[in-house]
Amino acid sequence: MPEEWIVRVQGREYGPVDFETLQEWKNEGRVLPANEVCPVDSDLWTSADKIPGLFPPPVPTSSAESVGRRQSFSEILAKTLRIYRKGFLQFLGLTAIVVVPSICAQLSSTALASPNTEMDFQTLLAAMFNLGMLLLSLAAWPVYIAGIQILTSELSADRPIAMFDLFQRALRSWPRVALLCFLVYGVFFLLLVLALGILLMVLVGASLLTILLALALLALQVWMFGRWFINVLFWQQFSVLAQSDIPGVLRRSKELARSGRNLPWFQRPSWRGTFLASLWFGFVLVLSIGPEWSMMQSYFHEAMTAQDPQALLQSLSANSKPAGLDLLRLVLGLLQAVVHPLLGIAFVLLYFDSLGGDAPRP
Repeated sequence: MPEEWIVRVQGREYGPVDFETLQEWKNEGRVLPANEVCPVDSDLWTSADKIPGLFPPPVPTSSAESVGRRQSFSEILAKTLRIYRKGFLQFLGLTAIVVVPSICAQLSSTALASPNTEMDFQTLLAAMFNLGMLLLSLAAWPVYIAGIQILTSELSADRPIAMFDLFQRALRSWPRVALLCFLVYGVFFLLLVLALGILLMVLVGASLLTILLALALLALQVWMFGRWFINVLFWQQFSVLAQSDIPGVLRRSKELARSGRNLPWFQRPSWRGTFLASLWFGFVLVLSIGPEWSMMQSYFHEAMTAQDPQALLQSLSANSKPAGLDLLRLVLGLLQAVVHPLLGIAFVLLYFDSLGGDAPRP
């Protein structure tokens, strides 16, 4: 009797199926090298690329031929738009679980920031509601991340998925994604805080030596920030789609991002991922610079004219206090949130595309 296998994909088990069925699933994109498989007569799980003959090793080719096997950047962007359009309502539903609590928290904060607000029981309830909405938005973020990965994977393979099933599968990834969010974003936050502290040294320091030391430390911070960014470029995909443990997520993300050494630099996963992120950050900057332009001008004027660093900090702090609800900023923030899944979709497609060639194996 031919050997049969159980396949585990995103926490679900399928089978038993024979080798011919596995080959069909592989050709349809339903089985990837990183998916776990287990023979029916064994309890030993391994990865699908360990099955002899299922994923034959790539034949060594020239760099030009290797590039030809991969999608072009424009193809990835075009497919990103198609998937977003196909699953727009579902992506919007995922966005709503994060955005709705965030908007409620913003509205509550605006009411609490009013100068006529008095401390009473209603104010305390409003503050508790504000805190609850912020915590709910943070708790929903891992579901939002996992949902985008799963939905993109299913739609790219032309497999429709119900919203209820999507949330169920996303919730199963919540503990791992939440812990990784805390780790990844925590490191970014720490590096940012240290960079701001170094900039404060430049403002406060009077000696040339202090300024040179601060600038050297700032350059080191920028290098550390960029290195960490590359290392965690694909952490969301490995944590959700490959179901790796936390050390495996960080290791495999770094290996995949730094793979493709035989390709031209613009075809390597690290450069493609960086360019995708740069497009998104540029879009966010365009949306944000309008409402913030007057404040930025004020900050620049204060920095150029102030003589006392302490007075400068006090002035900047006073200018940064909220002045009621800014409708334009709210609308632009909603627009940014609605189209944000495009970035996640593009990275999932880049992840699938980068698994070819000399991408690392599980």
